Amino acid sequence: MALKFTVESFLNLVRQSRLVDAERLEQLVADLPADADSQSVADMLVASGALTEWQVDKLLKGKHKGFFLGKYRLQSLLGKGGMSSVYLAEHVLMRRRCAIKVLPHKKVNDTSYLERFHREAQAVASLDHPNIVRAYDVDREVDGTTEIHFLVMEYVEGHSLQELVADTGPQAFRDVADFIRQSARGLTHAHEAGLVHRDIKPGNLLVDTEGVVKILDLGLARFFEENDENPITLRHDEKVLGTADYLAPEQALDSHQVDARADIYSLGCTMYFLLTGRPPFNEGTLAQRLMWHQTKEPAAIVETRADVPGQLVDVVARMMAKDPADRFQTAVEVGEQLSVWLDGGAATTVPTAPPVAAPVAPPVAPPVAPP
Repeated sequence: MALKFTVESFLNLVRQSRLVDAERLEQLVADLPADADSQSVADMLVASGALTEWQVDKLLKGKHKGFFLGKYRLQSLLGKGGMSSVYLAEHVLMRRRCAIKVLPHKKVNDTSYLERFHREAQAVASLDHPNIVRAYDVDREVDGTTEIHFLVMEYVEGHSLQELVADTGPQAFRDVADFIRQSARGLTHAHEAGLVHRDIKPGNLLVDTEGVVKILDLGLARFFEENDENPITLRHDEKVLGTADYLAPEQALDSHQVDARADIYSLGCTMYFLLTGRPPFNEGTLAQRLMWHQTKEPAAIVETRADVPGQLVDVVARMMAKDPADRFQTAVEVGEQLSVWLDGGAATTVPTAPPVAAPVAPPVAPPVAPP
């Protein structure tokens, strides 16, 4: 709740925050009307571009700290979850906008969270592709007794595929094919670098204002050639990682053993979502949905989109095959099939040789009870 300040008290908070250069602040408030109050001054500072609405909201609550992380000025809160908070920020000197993912300070002493956070930084830093959100910096800052870890990334102005479908419903067929083709290209780069994403879903695929798809959130990424015999997922008994609505059957059994084909399955579920407006299995309990990915076929896309091109249905079906050996074996193949369709040819789903990748987990009893 906003507090009531005199104009001078509010301006003192602004000065203490260091958000506005002292000389510029004096110029902005030089001609304030006699009846100005703290809210009208705050509104003026926002209108002038000196402060953001998020900064003003904090200041009006009496908070003048926490607006800077190292050489970055925080502009607004983009999102918040149990694992991290993401802020829009600006480099103080370069004026470049970026997104900063901050690990909650309460999680710093939790080695699982901290190691996973560092794993994401390592994963993103190893990649450089137009269809993957780029990383610029990773750092830590100590404020008194509080240790803050943060990852600085490319800021993508746009919407996630999840938001796009929520706002406009199932997408046009050519748009779906293009979004998935671009995602496949980004995944190809990650897979060739030895990474499996393990959490491909509509919410982790952003589309910028130019229509370019960017893969983000590599917090669950795993390296193919991982030499650690006691990896994070096993050290903390986290055998199942990912999002249930888009989880490959083998990933529900053991997330640690999956290869690139698990990402292809998840991307297929995402394509299904873009075409129908819902995940393949959008009812039932978490345990039921995990089991259905292993044992049940989703409702036919044609039931929702009677005019869906058969080639696209075939591509989704191949990507979502229960057995990894029956799927496209590489993301390259997915992109090529969609390119053929987009260029007016007939997509084919002829099997190809398997990739050189980490082995798929052997079948074992799933960790959830059947419905």
